[in-house]
Amino acid sequence: MTDHPLDRVIWNAFTTRQAHVALVDGGAFRVHPDFGIFAATADHAPESLAALGRLVQTHPGEVGVVERFDLPPVPGTQVTKRAVLNQMVAQTLARPKPVDFEIQPLGDADSPQMVALAALTAPGPFFSRTHELGDFVGVKVDGQLVAMAGERLQPEGFTEVSGVCAHPDHRGKGYAAMLMLHVAGRIVDRGETPFLHSFADNAGAIALYEALGFRFRCEQVLTMLAPR
Repeated sequence: MTDHPLDRVIWNAFTTRQAHVALVDGGAFRVHPDFGIFAATADHAPESLAALGRLVQTHPGEVGVVERFDLPPVPGTQVTKRAVLNQMVAQTLARPKPVDFEIQPLGDADSPQMVALAALTAPGPFFSRTHELGDFVGVKVDGQLVAMAGERLQPEGFTEVSGVCAHPDHRGKGYAAMLMLHVAGRIVDRGETPFLHSFADNAGAIALYEALGFRFRCEQVLTMLAPR
């Protein structure tokens, strides 16, 4: 186990600022399924791994564990996916360019459109209450949400930029980049550090994030678990 808040980002977010959405069993938790898929254990002791196994079996949906090291076998579960993520931290953000579109705050009334856009574009798991994990903003055209970005994991001193996506019919207009800079800039204004995750093999996304001022920090391992 390591001490940096981002090395065990799931544990450090949902045992502090976002603990209210965690379903706890002993030395493990999983996020309520309405909010997300994340889960974590206090350590790799047998009793903590067993508690995680019970949570996977008790509540609907797969869970995802993200840490710098491989997860040991979890009783009563099967691994459905393993992937390497690049964790990136903002150093000096790029200067936002003038835009000819309105960046609008998103809330509960926008949830159906947010879920639908995420289902279409697959920016990562997004559920009916994911938007409550942080502030989200978007771009609408004729009342239809066509792009969004927001905040997800919030360990002490850091906030993750997440849920970044644009409708296929509205790409190439700079929506995603400007929304990301808007979200990251507000995080900086709060005195926190923006960070994000990308699949390590997503070269196009990584190039965009680097152009916006994010730099590679470390690799993380995503392990998806389902009941066995």
